[in-house]
Amino acid sequence: MRRLVFCWLLAALLSATSFAQTRPTGGGGGRTTGRVNLPNPTPGLSSGSLFISGTVTLEDGTPLTESASIQTICRGQKRTETHTNMHGSFGFQFGGATPSFDGGIVDVESSSMGTGSRRSSQRDWRDCQLQASLPGYYSEAIELRAKGSSTGGSNDIGRITLHRMTHVDGVTVSATSLAAPDSARRAFEKGRSQAEKKKWDDAQKSLENAVQIYPKYAVAWSELGMVQMQRSDDTAAKASFSKAIEADSQYFSPFTGLARIAARTQQWHELIEVTDRLLALNPVSFPEAWYFNAAANYSLKKMDVAEKSTLRGMQLDEEKRIPRLEYLLAMILLQKKDYPGATEHMTKFLAVAGDAPAAAEARKQLAEIERLSTQARLTQASEKR
Repeated sequence: MRRLVFCWLLAALLSATSFAQTRPTGGGGGRTTGRVNLPNPTPGLSSGSLFISGTVTLEDGTPLTESASIQTICRGQKRTETHTNMHGSFGFQFGGATPSFDGGIVDVESSSMGTGSRRSSQRDWRDCQLQASLPGYYSEAIELRAKGSSTGGSNDIGRITLHRMTHVDGVTVSATSLAAPDSARRAFEKGRSQAEKKKWDDAQKSLENAVQIYPKYAVAWSELGMVQMQRSDDTAAKASFSKAIEADSQYFSPFTGLARIAARTQQWHELIEVTDRLLALNPVSFPEAWYFNAAANYSLKKMDVAEKSTLRGMQLDEEKRIPRLEYLLAMILLQKKDYPGATEHMTKFLAVAGDAPAAAEARKQLAEIERLSTQARLTQASEKR
């Protein structure tokens, strides 16, 4: 049974979009290389609807090199609405059905579970706050009631400033980008634009040009690694990620790419090492990394470490985007013969799994947990006689 669970967890890891690879494209504020075209408010929404636009900046004026997530907080419920483009601009229709991707971070469940892909458009923006999110940074929450028009429509809220977290050692925005020559920067932006359009061959050539011009361009090396992963050239990708780390050892992104490769090739010791390094740089922004770390430790039968990582990931997963953390914790507790705990967390997983294919496997595991629990009770009762 444990071998079957291992295979299912492996499939979960490899079906998940890499948490350095998820980059929404097209409308709705996804990452683009030009200015954001702000459409008119969507027809048909209630009079209380609102089109919101603005710009995200860093407090020290450093340009963004990664897309920041734009989140609403409504009555305690956090939701990722959209993402900035390369220049920090964003725009979205409040209440629209928006994919819950998180730029730069794995969306473990969106494709297999369907959670977050469509949400109710009945929320009132006047009860909500808005904030930006970028690993290693925080922003103040903006009260939309104070910024939005009382009649809805379209509103530019101005700037959202991101402040660096004092207890995070790593960086999302590499300092090496500031020293990049204009020619290298143009090649990089061209390559990233081509990658968004899935023109992998062209993107690779442009990014190779960028790092040839400026060999210490950590962001370009990391982006090149992601493109090489898309072309199934893991050897080249690992070399590019290593170059990115050599250029800037505090930069998060290449570690996430290396983690993806380690998971795909079942290099569990390597996956633990890479995620340990990433989580040492930033222990608070990557619940997905805690999930990867926990699954790798589970596969190596290090149940205490796996349990600790799973619990940490669950604590940080405020948007409940990774229900498989519940599944994994149930399987860890099963191995530790904590049948009540295993039952509790497998039941929680099933509550959100719905009719997803993962639910069928979870129901089998729940039945097995109940069987083993009953067997343990009967054995205990027999020993007492």
